Amino acid sequence: MDTIWIGGEIIAPKSDYIILKKDNQTIDTILLERDNTFLYKADTLSEGLYTFHHNEYQIMHLTPGDSLLLRVNTYEFDESLTYSGRGAEKNNFLMDLYLFNEKVNRDMPKLYQLPPREFERELDSIQLIKTTMLKRFKSNHTINDAFEEVALADINYGNYLKKELYTSANYRRKETLDFPASFYDYRDKVNTEKTFLKVYLPYYRFLNAYSDNLAFEKYKASDSFSRYSYQHSYHKLKTIDSLIKSPVLKNALLENNVRRYLNRANNAEEEQEISKLFLKMDTNKSHQYAIQNLVDATLKLTPGNKIPDLTLATVDNNAASLAALIKKPTVLYFWSSQSVNHYKDIHRKAELLQEKFPEYDFIGINTDTNFRKWRDLVTALGYDSSQEFQFENIIEAEKQLVLNSANKTMILDRSGIILTGNTNLFNPNIEKQLKDFKK
Repeated sequence: MDTIWIGGEIIAPKSDYIILKKDNQTIDTILLERDNTFLYKADTLSEGLYTFHHNEYQIMHLTPGDSLLLRVNTYEFDESLTYSGRGAEKNNFLMDLYLFNEKVNRDMPKLYQLPPREFERELDSIQLIKTTMLKRFKSNHTINDAFEEVALADINYGNYLKKELYTSANYRRKETLDFPASFYDYRDKVNTEKTFLKVYLPYYRFLNAYSDNLAFEKYKASDSFSRYSYQHSYHKLKTIDSLIKSPVLKNALLENNVRRYLNRANNAEEEQEISKLFLKMDTNKSHQYAIQNLVDATLKLTPGNKIPDLTLATVDNNAASLAALIKKPTVLYFWSSQSVNHYKDIHRKAELLQEKFPEYDFIGINTDTNFRKWRDLVTALGYDSSQEFQFENIIEAEKQLVLNSANKTMILDRSGIILTGNTNLFNPNIEKQLKDFKK
């Protein structure tokens, strides 16, 4: 087998290494040199899609004999990524498709408001542009069948995905919409067994959205579409299990969806039922182990349980017990200095809610590891230092509190008993929740 060389330069690196993966499995960790360059020789890699990770990640297609150099600036990761060397042309083309998709996706919310026939015409125009891009590329470069299948998957399954998302976005008014008879003809052509496309977002996202809509068909007569409800998650897992035969694809979709459900769940009995169903279907032992650990953690965060007693740091660098801080009904929210807009918005929201609900304490907990930077930021922004803390051990906090979302919020009673372990300060119903918990 021919050797594959991968090298390049990371501008403004976030760490001193990159990770190379295939099918979400780590192939190797590659250290950066002092000048932020790297060079990696691989003698055993087969042709296919790989991902490289450095804070963010991107996909690339490798063929034995490739000698690929990449250059990326972490401040504009996708926009700055370019390739040179043998194998560069095909990967630059994949990036062109990716950036075109990103541009199109910004306009999709408006397109989802169109009637079905107009929406289909817009999709046809998008598909024509991408098909023309591929034809021009093929006229100037020689590509093999394997790479062409990847490019066609972007064009075709990206189109199918948008139809599935249009369907779920319009369920409430579907009965009044005039769908062309051929609108769903593509469903007869889909191949749900393309394991080599597991990490290719247009294909993977299509399978996920398609499963959503098939699952909703099972209960639409009795309830509305709710992507993260117990009912929807139950039917979606069963749909994935029956729809997809490839263990690699099936397990990936099952694990991803049960994780999303558990991260938002608030009902212990339903969480246990979903996890039992998952464990019967997913044959990946590492998935089973990870989900069982997640279930163990989320069950402890369901209403009626006491908040885990974690150690926090005050701005004076003293240790504080989370449980000891709870003196009255309390709202816990979390933030990081890595997301400037988010921490400003969430503090502003907390201040507004504090004015409306003075009977609650609103405590902000920082999830970073740099104490001095956090302390200086709290001081500079004038935040109430008596209500600001930082985790002493963020890894342990992430495990025990299942910190999976920047917007995760928890509401506790005066004894530290969890009223809800999964809400959001930006949830339109947050004020109603706070009022209801006062009763």
